[in-house]
Amino acid sequence: MPKPDPSAGARASAARNWMPRFLSALAETSNVARAARLAGIGTATVYETRRKQPAFARKWQEALCEGYDNLEMELLGRLREGEIRPAAGARRGVRNFDNTVALRLLAAHREARDREHAVRANVTAAELRASINRKIAAVRARIEAEAARRARPDNAPTH
Repeated sequence: MPKPDPSAGARASAARNWMPRFLSALAETSNVARAARLAGIGTATVYETRRKQPAFARKWQEALCEGYDNLEMELLGRLREGEIRPAAGARRGVRNFDNTVALRLLAAHREARDREHAVRANVTAAELRASINRKIAAVRARIEAEAARRARPDNAPTH
């Protein structure tokens, strides 16, 4: 009778617990194939699991979003601090800033930034109605005051 392989149990356990490693690697790399390889699992298995398990699919999407956030932060760091590139005939590199990419990134995030500002300024429906009612009352008061001013006899034009 052959001896049982003591590492077989550890390998089986590792194979069962690949999801956290995969999700962590996916967040780090934003690359499904590389994350699967780092987790010790095949890409077919991860895609099949994603199709069959909605909770895993949500975690997958969260990990990808985290990975893209990390990538964006790295890019922002380079855009803010510049990249040191070799300069012709110089002993040291020159700090180079890519303003074109920086402007594109700002433009791409303008909508998200504006949406976040709107969320922060969000008020309840009751507060919104009260604000509208105050504005309407102020407009009415101005109209009434103007009508009263025009109705006064001393408001006749002086030529």
